[in-house]
Amino acid sequence: MEDLANFARLIEAIRPWLIHIVIVGGWAHRCYRFHPLASDQEYQPLRTRDVDLAFSLTAPLEGDLRQALIKAGFEEEFLGEQTPPVVHYRLGEEDGGFFAEFLTVKKGDGLRRDGKSDLTVSRAGITAQKLRHLELLLEAAWKVQVAADNKVPVDRSVDLTVPNPVSFIIQKLLIQKYRDREKQAQDTLYIHDTLELFGASLEELRKIWENDLRPKIPPKTAKRAIVTGMELFRNVTDVIRDAVRIPQDRTLQPENARAAILYGLEEVLGDT
Repeated sequence: MEDLANFARLIEAIRPWLIHIVIVGGWAHRCYRFHPLASDQEYQPLRTRDVDLAFSLTAPLEGDLRQALIKAGFEEEFLGEQTPPVVHYRLGEEDGGFFAEFLTVKKGDGLRRDGKSDLTVSRAGITAQKLRHLELLLEAAWKVQVAADNKVPVDRSVDLTVPNPVSFIIQKLLIQKYRDREKQAQDTLYIHDTLELFGASLEELRKIWENDLRPKIPPKTAKRAIVTGMELFRNVTDVIRDAVRIPQDRTLQPENARAAILYGLEEVLGDT
């Protein structure tokens, strides 16, 4: 409940900019439960302290988003040596270390013409980090409505934009090799739980892949995502074993999780 209250506090602070922002990462996964195609689950969603807020480099972000966050009680935490620096917009530790960060699309090799790194950008007073494959999360995005009725204590109901589940899964597959083992395990659980949450709508997810995503991404990228999925979940691995140990309110068996993920990926993505 504390997480949802903090999330509502963030949403109210950035409400005027929500039309241009896509909620990605773990909080997108939590918001999936509010979508009409989602099935009811008895277990709790995977908890995360940070809210990832993505936008396109071409989005017309105007006004002072930074000041709106500060007015709502968020403080800036500067990280790294980039110019401008990576920034987390954080509530105090009394709020569980809850924070938000902004993300946008990384193009090319992440270098400016002068050879310096080009991994962050400033818009509307805030700083966003540029990440690879983020553009996938902006394609064919979904709307979900949150309100006090579904335990998000916003002042009034609001439509949030989240990646469609196929984009969410594809991006997780494409970034696996860049992640450490702990993050790989977490992403594996996210993939498993997303496929389970929409298990009754896999045909709808396949249509999203075939009609909205695959035609818009490079063929090599699409093939790499499919091949990666098949390779990662062909056999039980230590990453899968780590993933099934994460939940505290349910018991997952490595082989069952592996088989469920592979089945879901085959139904949604087909073959190469």
